[in-house]
Amino acid sequence: MFRRKLTALEYHNPTGFDCKDETEFRNFIVWLEDQKIRHYKIEERGNLRNIASSDWPKFFENYLQDLKCPFNGQERQETIDWLLGLAVRFEYGDHVEKYQNCKPMKEANDDQKPADPLIHLDSNNPDFKAGVLALANLLKIQRHDDHLVMLKAIRILIQERLTPEAIAKASQSKEGLPVALDKHILGFDTGDATLNEAARILRLLHIEELRELQTKINEAIVAVQAVIADPKTDHRLGKVGR
Repeated sequence: MFRRKLTALEYHNPTGFDCKDETEFRNFIVWLEDQKIRHYKIEERGNLRNIASSDWPKFFENYLQDLKCPFNGQERQETIDWLLGLAVRFEYGDHVEKYQNCKPMKEANDDQKPADPLIHLDSNNPDFKAGVLALANLLKIQRHDDHLVMLKAIRILIQERLTPEAIAKASQSKEGLPVALDKHILGFDTGDATLNEAARILRLLHIEELRELQTKINEAIVAVQAVIADPKTDHRLGKVGR
């Protein structure tokens, strides 16, 4: 499941790594900290290295918190994927010149256009599913049994809230005039003063939305009129129109 990242980090058993094996998992975390991440000083790694201790899960949780990992120890696959990504980043930082000098492999036919990597994307690949789940957790999107449904939700969230236009629009402060709620007649009584006030607020917000909708309708009408109300005269046909 994590074969590519483990191979890049030169882990001794990238194809046979079993994250469900508790002993292998703990040894892997120790190896990752000792060889790649190195967040703690050597003398501070004692608790993490003591994999036989019953308190090891607590030490591991503290380790994740110190790294500011967005996942906890119970989310094992997501945590491993995040730690591997962090280790790959550190590995690149330690050997920048080595990786910058790497030349991409050339195709047999240099004139051939590079293939789209998404063409060969396997949506059922465990790595793909883990990546979708990690991204959903990062964006605080509710989990779903179907990872493709979560991926669609991620796309909608990014398009609606994380585009430069959406961020700029959300950053704009909207200041309006103060409104005296008691001067607006509700038209009905809920029997509770607090509920009545909330209802007045909802009605005012609804009216504001209707005004925005009416403005957009008016703009659409003006745009259509600009097209149909400017006829062209064709003297050859002796007609007015298009």
